[in-house]
Amino acid sequence: METRKVQTVGNGTYTVSLPKAWAESHGLSAGDVVTLHDYIDGVLAVQVRGQTDDEAPAAARVESIDSEVIERALRAAYVAGAREVTIERDGPLTPEVRRVVERVARERIGMSVAAESEAGTTVRIMLDSEEVSVSQSLRQLAFTVRSVHHDAVAALESPPDSPPIGSRDEQVDRLSAMVERSVSCGMADLGEVDSLGKNRSELFELWTAMRELRRVRDAAAEIGDAAASLDEAPVEAQLEECRDIGDAVRGTVSDGVDVVLGDANVDMARTAIDDLRQIRERLDAFDQKLADAGGDTVALRRVSRGLRRTAECGTDIAEVGLRRAVRCGEPIRDSEPERAD
Repeated sequence: METRKVQTVGNGTYTVSLPKAWAESHGLSAGDVVTLHDYIDGVLAVQVRGQTDDEAPAAARVESIDSEVIERALRAAYVAGAREVTIERDGPLTPEVRRVVERVARERIGMSVAAESEAGTTVRIMLDSEEVSVSQSLRQLAFTVRSVHHDAVAALESPPDSPPIGSRDEQVDRLSAMVERSVSCGMADLGEVDSLGKNRSELFELWTAMRELRRVRDAAAEIGDAAASLDEAPVEAQLEECRDIGDAVRGTVSDGVDVVLGDANVDMARTAIDDLRQIRERLDAFDQKLADAGGDTVALRRVSRGLRRTAECGTDIAEVGLRRAVRCGEPIRDSEPERAD
């Protein structure tokens, strides 16, 4: 990186000289025309005339008949921002590979199988960044994850035959991939930043919150697995404790997401962190009660572990909210003491 001094010319226009080595490497000379792009995050980019910044990413190509390789390649191409993926091979797709391609396309918003021939299969991703709301995708993700978590804890009362996550797990993956694709495109292309309406710091904060919400989903899966392993419901006192802690920890996760999205101020993030400290103390006490109770408490210990993991994610999300507050210049204060009547 180098610095250049801003100067003025006779009519008051501000000027900055271009590095000679850069200009020569792009074939520029005096009198040539360049294009200036003013982006939402304060970046002014200089582009050589004739180049474009709105070309769709080059189509990805996969040369494999291995279903696992194809699945991973399709997922990677989606996140990388590719508009098209071509799977090349000799002969028609095997039923197994076709099922994999169709499943991945179904699990990704905007992805579909466009064409198939003896020589290859084309998958297209039709998403317009100007029609995508990263914030709304994160809101929907947070709502879905909280719903999954609530049902996992509720399943303790009537242990199901199988974990209660169901099809909503697929929805979590769809929304997570949507956020990840948007952020990846925004990091790679300043034009995408403008289309998405978020600067790169905001995109990174939303991506971080998305990753933590996926971890909340994983914690819910652990709780759901524990519920499915029970032969009968725990005693009412244990159930009540799990429900109360579950409600509390989901509330703090929700509060942290609101701060990250700018829907709440920094005070809510600070309060959430304080609440999460108390939740961890309640979990310590719950674990001690399980130890004192004796007997088979393996499943409930797994539930406690899942709730603790959720609390850790809630803390991390709230800290992202604090990071946003610092970036936006908001002061971080202690809460005001309650006044006695």
